[in-house]
Parts: sequence; C-alpha cells; structure tokens
Amino acid sequence: MEFGIRLRSVFSVVVFLLYIESSAYGRVLSNSKPDRKNVVASARWLVAENTWGVLSTVSGDLRGAPWGNVVSFSDGIPGKGTGIPYFYLTTLDVTARNALKDPRASLAISEKPIGTCTKDPMDPTCAKLTLTGKLLPLKQGSEEAKVAEKALFAKHPEMIGWPKSHDFQFFKLEICHIFLLNWYGGPKLITVQEYLNAKPIKPVSSL
Repeated sequence: MEFGIRLRSVFSVVVFLLYIESSAYGRVLSNSKPDRKNVVASARWLVAENTWGVLSTVSGDLRGAPWGNVVSFSDGIPGKGTGIPYFYLTTLDVTARNALKDPRASLAISEKPIGTCTKDPMDPTCAKLTLTGKLLPLKQGSEEAKVAEKALFAKHPEMIGWPKSHDFQFFKLEICHIFLLNWYGGPKLITVQEYLNAKPIKPVSSL
C-alpha cells in the first residue's frame, strides 16, 4: 500500500516536471510538423506556428551596424496564413525608426519555441528560418493594413490595448530571400514564389 502511494507520488512529480518543461519550451501545436523533405511546407509551418522572432534592421544610431530585436509577429489567422510576417511596431522603438530610414531587414525564427525540437537550437535538425527583405509600413486604413490587424490581434490579443499615443503602426516584411536549415546538409533552396504560392497551413482540427 505504502509502495503504491510512493509510486503515485513519483508519477505526479514526473508529470508536473514534464508540464513545466512544455510550458517553458513549447506549446500546443495548431498543426503537426511537416515532413522535413517538404522544405516549402516546413518554412511556412515555422512562420505559421511561431509568434515571435528576432527582427534585425540597419541601425542609423550605430552607423549601419545590424540591430536585432525580439518582436511579435503573425502571418495570418490560423488556417489562413499568407506566409508574410506582419508586425505592430511603435516609432518610439529603434526597430521601427531604423526601418523608416532604411527598410533592409531580416526575421530569424526557430523551431525551438514551438516545442517540437528537444535539441540545442543550433543543432541542424532543429529547424531555423531567416527571411530577408524590406520592412515596410502599411498605409493606414488600407486593405493590407486590415489584414495585418486581424492577423496580429488574433494571435496577440494583448496588442489591442496598447496605447494609441505610442504611434503603433502596422508593418510587413516584403520577402526577397529565404534561408531554411531543417536537417544536415546545409540550407535548402526555396524561391520566394514557391514560398508565397504554398497553401496555407491548416489547423489540425480542420484536416
């Protein structure tokens, strides 16, 4: 009897630790990880599943040095992602100010925060994606700005209450180059056209 109680206690601790680990390193997936050989689907999956990444711009204050900043993003509401990262940035922040002077930028994201990679983020089997292009502000009230608003507020509802006085604006990354590393053997070749023409990643519930 006592052994049974101890065994249940150990089991409870293990479950608790696994819960803590999953809370720290991952979350519940909207859709399953694609076959690594389908590189286009893998790239779109990384963008659809992630909610933040490191956005790098060209710093005017640092005489052209690269400036990396952790930012939230969204490529669309679940099941209707476009693959285009949208951002809600304030001009009080360096990233937006840099982009308004020099739009060259890149967004780096990793499989690690999704929770499907148990290895070090630098391991080649832990997928990583860098999208390089131009970080452009969207015209207020435009159709694309409305798309960006729906995309961002669906994944980041906290943004709705951010101060209007902070001059938040919608931006998008106009993609020019794609770098994907999701296995051994170096980066995979994906054209921007292939990436953008891929079908949206559907949630598991709708498959």
